[in-house]
Amino acid sequence: MNKLRKIISENITGKKVAFLFFLTNLVYAFMLFVTIPKTVAFAGGMKLLDMMPQGYDFEYVSELFNKLGEEGREVYLFNQIPVDMIYPFLFGMTYSLLIAYFLKKLDKLNTPFFYLCLVPIIAGIADYLENFGIITMLNDFPDLSMTQVNVTNIFTLIKSLSTTLFFLILIVIIIIVGVRRLKWK
Repeated sequence: MNKLRKIISENITGKKVAFLFFLTNLVYAFMLFVTIPKTVAFAGGMKLLDMMPQGYDFEYVSELFNKLGEEGREVYLFNQIPVDMIYPFLFGMTYSLLIAYFLKKLDKLNTPFFYLCLVPIIAGIADYLENFGIITMLNDFPDLSMTQVNVTNIFTLIKSLSTTLFFLILIVIIIIVGVRRLKWK
């Protein structure tokens, strides 16, 4: 943990955080406006597994993969997933540093509040595990197992919960920073 604390502490300059924030959101925008719509075009209006924060079940995955067809599954596997293998790393790193940046402004970085920086890293790891599950299911289709779907769904839910928790933490920290700035004026 001390090594991670050191890495984070050494990389929370405003310029680095701003650059990473821009890069992370550029990759996210590319997924939202290019690779996801390209994949969804084959899905007949069904949502991709990555975009289902409440999760999914075996029947949904089977129906989605059937509707995608062979070409749509290949687009999912070779267009959407490769970009989504970059994003979790950027998400985890960028937003961990962003929380650290604001905690430093509050003089709380070297306190137990530091552990809040782990929430986006957990989301990134869960996103990778979700992606590996989706890759496995796409490659195994039509021979899906209930276990594959359930395990992948668990990682989707962990990703969704930790991402939501991250945004709540960030909002609270930004409000506290803003209130402190107003009090100092």
